Formats: sequence, structure tokens, C-alpha cells
Amino acid sequence: MPAPVARIACLLPLVTLAALALAGGALGADPLDSNGGLTPRQAASPEAARIWDVYWLLVAIGIFVFAVVAVPLAIFMVRYRSNGRGREVEGPQIRGNSRLEIGWTLGAVLLVTAVISFVFYSLPGIVDPDDARGGDTFRVRVEGRQFYWRYVYPNGVVAYDTLRLPQNRGVTFDVTAPDTDVIHSFWVPNLQGKRDAIPGDLTSFSVVPEQTGEFEVICGELCGIQHAKMHGTVIVLPAAEFDTWLAEQAERQQRPDREQGGDQWVAVCSKCHGPDVAGEIGPKLEGNPLLADPAALGRLVRNGRGQMPPVGTGWKEQEVRSLTEFTKTLAGGDGGGED
Repeated sequence: MPAPVARIACLLPLVTLAALALAGGALGADPLDSNGGLTPRQAASPEAARIWDVYWLLVAIGIFVFAVVAVPLAIFMVRYRSNGRGREVEGPQIRGNSRLEIGWTLGAVLLVTAVISFVFYSLPGIVDPDDARGGDTFRVRVEGRQFYWRYVYPNGVVAYDTLRLPQNRGVTFDVTAPDTDVIHSFWVPNLQGKRDAIPGDLTSFSVVPEQTGEFEVICGELCGIQHAKMHGTVIVLPAAEFDTWLAEQAERQQRPDREQGGDQWVAVCSKCHGPDVAGEIGPKLEGNPLLADPAALGRLVRNGRGQMPPVGTGWKEQEVRSLTEFTKTLAGGDGGGED
């Protein structure tokens, strides 16, 4: 092989590695961040770790295939270039090579077999995470709604957009959406893959959060005009701290609560009506006496009106009254009426 060609053959892998290193440096300092969308987020559960492993296996095989194809291609382009030869002169005739052809066919088969085998090896741990740590698990109902997430815990506690979970304890999510809603997709990239929230159907999966911290919730399905605002947070707490929080919430939610109503307003109402009730997608609500009337407000959120979807389908009376406790401060005082 001529010296210039040999130098190019050595430089190409180095250039490829340098480009990969620069891309890795651009992924961000926070390992739990989005990494610029180039890689899965750092795993905070065994299920996400298996997804991470599959991803990097595919990346490694992709880089290997790229190098095997691109490096010889570049060498051949230089080695067998015309080099000033006239167009009428026929170039060297390169005949087939049976061993090479058999080799790359078998190589491709082995690579595909490796990928399929590893995926099937990893899949059980993604779908059924060690039986959710020996049965130490509880269920959370996840409801995708336009345009927020509603979570219902086993003891009846309800949360909106922000979901708290215990560390190192199995959690089973029952993902669904009301019959009157549209399809959403529940996705916590640091914990698991996506699961569709289909109106009237129930999809279940389990995770075991191993790291404390805050992780983003994303709706992975285009669900309407405010789809971009349908995001939330998962907060993983030490198990004892989570148990204390859940017990406190169960006590607090036995009666109307203005703080809970504020959470509902931010998660449910402000995404269309604006945080200051000045109106965005929805109309301006400032001073509207309906906001101080629990019966009228309950009918509105449960049944919808005009282009407004029934955002409160299935809400308990306590939820409506908690929302009213907050919204009546926006209505300019107590009042009633439907307008």
C-alpha cells in the first residue's frame, strides 16, 4: 500500500473517534439531562439501564459497520483513482473474491443475530423488573388528559403533573385515559420506555426507581394544540419520606384544600387560560363569577363547553371544591352564576 494511502487509512479512524469525542462533550454535564437528544437519559432504574445497554450495543455495531465500510471505501477511492489517466484508458479490472463475499455475508448475519439475541435477553427485565422486587410494590393509576397528568394512589390521594415515588420499591403503573379524551403516551425517560394512554383501555408496566431525584415526564403522543405543555415531574424520595408524604396527603385531601386547588389550576387550567387568567388558548377568566361557584365550576370541568374538553371527567367532589377554593380568589370574591 503506498505511503499516502496508508496515512489516510490511519487518519480516518482517528478523525472518527475525535468527532465522537466532540459529540460526547456536547451532551451536557448533567448525566440525568436530555443529552441533547442524542442518547437515552441516564438510567435511574434497572429497566432504563437495560434500554441504555441495548442502545449502546446498537451504537457500537453501527460505528463498527461504518468503519468497515467507509475506511476501505476511502482507501479504494484514493488507491484506484484515475491519477491523470486518460478517459479512453480502461482502469484496472478487479475481479470478485469469494472468500470476501462469504465473509461479509456471514458477518452481517452474526451482527444481526447478536442484536436480536441481546434484545431478547434484555426484554424480560424491561417489561417485568424482577417481579417488582419480590412483591414489595404498589399501584398508581396514571391518567393522560388534555393537557395534564392525573395520578391516583392506592389510598385515594390524587396528584397532578408531579408524581412522587419511593426509592427501591416496585411501582406498577396502570396507564389509561378517559373515554372522552384522546391518546396520550406516558414516558419517563430515566425510568422506562413509553406506554400509550388509550381512552377506555388499561396498560400496565412496572419500574423500580433506584435513584432519588427529579425526572421529567413527557407525553410522547401528539395530543392536541397544547401538547407541548403536557409535561411533568417524577420525584423519587427515600421510602420512609415518601410514606410520610403519602399519609399527610391522605389526611389533607379529606376536605377542600386551597393549596391543592392551586396545583390543579397550574396543571389543568393555566395551560390554556394562562397563569394570570388573562387568557391564552382559552378565554380570559379574571373576574368571572363562575370561578367562585362550585356547582357551576364542577359542571364546566366535568362536561366541558364549546372547544373546552371535559378536563375534570371523573373528578371527586373534593377536587372540584379544592379548585373552587383557589379560583374564587381570581373571581373577585365569592359569587355564583354560569357566565
